[in-house]
Amino acid sequence: MTDPTADHPAGPLTGYRIVDLSRVVMGPFATQILADQGADVIMVEAATGDTNRIMGPGPHPHLSGLALNMLRNKRSICLDLKDEKHLAVVRELIGEADAVVATMRPDALTRLGLDYESVRAIAPDVVYCQAQGWPLGSPEENAPAYDDIIQAASGIADLMQRVSGEPTLLPTIAADKVCGLAIAQAVTAALLHRERTGRGQHVEVPMVQAMTAFILAEHGAGAIPEPPTPQGELPAAGYPRILTPQRRPQRTADGWIQMLPYSADQFRRIFEDAGRLEELMARFSNARAVMTNSDELYAELRDIALTRTTAEWLAYCRDAGVPVVEVATLQDLVDNLELREHPIAGSYRILPPLANFSLTPSSVRRHAPLIGEHTDEALSGGSIWE
Repeated sequence: MTDPTADHPAGPLTGYRIVDLSRVVMGPFATQILADQGADVIMVEAATGDTNRIMGPGPHPHLSGLALNMLRNKRSICLDLKDEKHLAVVRELIGEADAVVATMRPDALTRLGLDYESVRAIAPDVVYCQAQGWPLGSPEENAPAYDDIIQAASGIADLMQRVSGEPTLLPTIAADKVCGLAIAQAVTAALLHRERTGRGQHVEVPMVQAMTAFILAEHGAGAIPEPPTPQGELPAAGYPRILTPQRRPQRTADGWIQMLPYSADQFRRIFEDAGRLEELMARFSNARAVMTNSDELYAELRDIALTRTTAEWLAYCRDAGVPVVEVATLQDLVDNLELREHPIAGSYRILPPLANFSLTPSSVRRHAPLIGEHTDEALSGGSIWE
């Protein structure tokens, strides 16, 4: 199930070989990025296939809508890692690979002889990236970790409590996807180092560590200095403008927009247009006042937004230089995606690449494979990489 490769320019990672020992979303999302950018990715699946194959509806029992994109550009081999003969095949693949991505628990990798030290004995220059919930060497290194667990452990539930009054989770698997991005970037960086030095290395992406860095980039705020710097009556940690419950799209006379005046001049224009310049500029006279009183400010903007239709606001904001967008639905986004034809699953929409390369563009070269579609190649005795 391969598109003609001649029709697809080589991506920036063309020529690199990656053995994918990951599951569900985090690791497969990372290797999808690498595969889109040209890497040859072979994923090792159990006989039942990865969980992402059945996450949500799809046109085929083993090809959910999620899997159609997440497994694209990869080859699938179905092996029983409890079988020593099958393990030997994995080790042979690793011996010819440039990188390995693994998201199994550390104790399972050690038990299978697929931990870094064992893999390095097979391929001394391999880039070996493993990701798990907590750092290696910590008491929790083998604790199960899924997106919900890491969202709670990395402060997201606390952020949501500050906004809504109750700890909740984001309605997206943010931890899995952010950590998938971190894996893809780390693997690429380690491969670049190997190009320069000839040396492989062990790369670790602890999910809670990556998400802590992600969340505290802005929400560390005044808690980062020691001693902490309180923000008036507000806690030192947390970025106030982001944490107001009023920070949400504004209802117009006939729909919804997201308007975000950012500079003092932009606020001035909107307040003046609303006939409330003197009153509101006195209360929000500078950037610090806007940040610390954003709850009150955004409530005022919500009232002002009701005075025009969506089309009128879009036109007004374009003329005034105020950032604005009409709120898009998930279906709006899906409708704008390109259609492709899967030889078994039929028509499906492809998600765009995360970055556009002028000389080495990402592309969809292979449709998502069925479970173990390339197993025979791996067991045939020849090199599956050829």
